[in-house]
Amino acid sequence: MRKLLMTSAAILGASSSLALAQKIANPNQGQLVAPYGAGPAANNNNNAWGTANTPTGSAAAGPLSTIYAPNVDAVPAPGTLVIRLNGRVESDVVADYSTGNVGIAPSPTGGTPNGYKLNPVGIATYLRLYPGMDAMAANGLRYGAAAEIRTAFYAGIAQSGGGGASNTPGAQTSPSGNTSTETLFVRRAFTYLAADRLGIVRIGQTDGVVGLFDNCVFSSSCWDGGVGTFQGGLQATGAISAVGGGGLSWPWLAQAGNEYGNAKIVYLTPQFFGFDFGVQYAPSQGNAYSNNTQTNPLSSTLCNQASNTCISVTSGDDAQRWYNQTGIGGRFQQNFGPVDFKAYAFYEAASKEDLTTTAYVAAPPGSLAFKTANGNFLRYDTLSFYQAGIAVTAADLTAAVSYIGGAYNGQASMRPTGGAPENSFLYGLTYANGPVTAGIDAGIIQDQGSANLVHVSQRHQFEFGFGGAYRLAPGIQLVAEYQYVERHQGGFDFNTGGLGTSSPSGVPGSSTRDAHGQGFLFSTIVTW
Repeated sequence: MRKLLMTSAAILGASSSLALAQKIANPNQGQLVAPYGAGPAANNNNNAWGTANTPTGSAAAGPLSTIYAPNVDAVPAPGTLVIRLNGRVESDVVADYSTGNVGIAPSPTGGTPNGYKLNPVGIATYLRLYPGMDAMAANGLRYGAAAEIRTAFYAGIAQSGGGGASNTPGAQTSPSGNTSTETLFVRRAFTYLAADRLGIVRIGQTDGVVGLFDNCVFSSSCWDGGVGTFQGGLQATGAISAVGGGGLSWPWLAQAGNEYGNAKIVYLTPQFFGFDFGVQYAPSQGNAYSNNTQTNPLSSTLCNQASNTCISVTSGDDAQRWYNQTGIGGRFQQNFGPVDFKAYAFYEAASKEDLTTTAYVAAPPGSLAFKTANGNFLRYDTLSFYQAGIAVTAADLTAAVSYIGGAYNGQASMRPTGGAPENSFLYGLTYANGPVTAGIDAGIIQDQGSANLVHVSQRHQFEFGFGGAYRLAPGIQLVAEYQYVERHQGGFDFNTGGLGTSSPSGVPGSSTRDAHGQGFLFSTIVTW
């Protein structure tokens, strides 16, 4: 017994020594002990300006006057490189209530409940990783790459199999089965070349001019710790996301996946007397590596001839597809004593796919045949819109307004011919001081909405939100926010996501069901 006790003590002592030894970082095991540095982001002071460390804003005005602040990420010395692996884990607790909490049977049953209800309380969590590299050649050439890797989620009621097979929707899946369907996907991936006197060129899945001009200041989305205000958080979870099939049709493009998701070339100039400019070009809505004829990436076949599954198709059977996207914009920033002023303007246009495999819908807008037609076969105007913003910061308070308008419908979508133009405003007020950030924003969104309701009605949407974030310690933030949304279009049923049909007439577009939703969110965000 004595020998056993002595042996146990020796083992415990060795274990304690081993545990204490682990407090010292071992680089050979990838360990690092250091103060908190830059947070997670694919864009930074090296790769989001024409000239690295471009000065912006002022401490007298407030922290939100600064965009991609200098020296947050190290600028390499000539002949060296800096490798980064930043990350973000966000965990949300949400409670939301909307007209989508109770399911409605499809028309023409008169909108009776279909027996389905949603739990208004949810818990959501995700991971994002941000690998990147910045380097400088001996001759002063700056170059590097950055990426954003995210968690992808399949429906919790349909477990995806290795060959792309899935369970019948509606079948419950175990907690283990649900996590087994979560995967990682690449959201951003780009390279860049830059020279301080010439500017920067970025190539790949990257933010365009709007996304680089507006990191969050103009769109008043800096106050919730990066949750995403009306492009994430409550808009991606629970009942608000179910309002009309995905929440609001958020038209503003800054930090939107529809803006940075397709592969493009972007050029930004250096700053001259407060002005800088940018241009961009994208040949398609996606990545040229997506040119395959199957949706399963594990078993893809190259697009060896033009067909409707090729990402770069310019004529065929989908009149809603655009290509050859081009954009140009300019930005101005200037300090006037303790007041910082910023403004930008951007214009974008794109060509549209010709419908060559079938005829366009010949029925006139407003007719029954037009209302029930396949949206792919309707006529659309070429993409042509403008977006602009103004932000003024003083005494740690930023007031901003953004506008988007033109031949545009929803987010990065073409307007159906004869439809109402986009005409949307976003207003916001944000306060930032020390560990506290708080804000409020309101958006009025007006566009055509449903293409089948041209000459019948247009869509009107409103959003309102407020909340804030508190930095508890370096690398951890607590966030709380409230949101309210409403959507209306005459003749449209936002519960079923299609034209409303009254009973007993059964005529599409004869009834309207609006959508309303509100929710609360509390988040814990850890970054490194």
